[in-house]
Amino acid sequence: MIAFVRGQVAAVTLNSAVLEVGGVGLELMCTPGTLATLRPGHAATLPTSMVVREDSLTLFGFADEDEKQIFELVQTASGVGPKVAQAITAVLAPDDLRRAIASDDVKTLTRVPGIGQKGAQRIILELKDRIGAPTGGRTIGAPAGAAPWRDQVHQGLVGLGWPARDAEKAVESVSDLAGPSPDVPSLLRAALQSLSRA
Repeated sequence: MIAFVRGQVAAVTLNSAVLEVGGVGLELMCTPGTLATLRPGHAATLPTSMVVREDSLTLFGFADEDEKQIFELVQTASGVGPKVAQAITAVLAPDDLRRAIASDDVKTLTRVPGIGQKGAQRIILELKDRIGAPTGGRTIGAPAGAAPWRDQVHQGLVGLGWPARDAEKAVESVSDLAGPSPDVPSLLRAALQSLSRA
């Protein structure tokens, strides 16, 4: 089991990062929120979870240990594999998920791609006694002050190698999608799409 990876960021793509560790490039599958914190050429330490399948070994990287634990815990619910677990960590911060499960909030869980009404009810039922109470950690897309999502999306684009001026234009192009509680990973994806069209 590989508990964490520390090394220089060699590359950042839309859904993964490559960290150079001892002359070897390890590809880590990451959420857009995690990728937004990485800068090519800079050192990074990411908690990791390895998923072993018959035909592949996949390493998932996380922003923090709490996100990693949530990723591993939600996979113990029936019908939740690594792809859905990663989608959950991309859309919901650990405490958002804990609150949703504690309050039987099916609607919040169905915001995650790949989770329908029945799947959300099953996750709530199976994890309610094991997920614990919110810890007061970070939240995704929490509105505060002057649109912090703009900074996060801008930093994510610059981290992916786009010039600052292009990143600013892309942030402007998605500002009408933000709404009252912006979903940063979705906005980052939309901004990347607008840049690829330009």
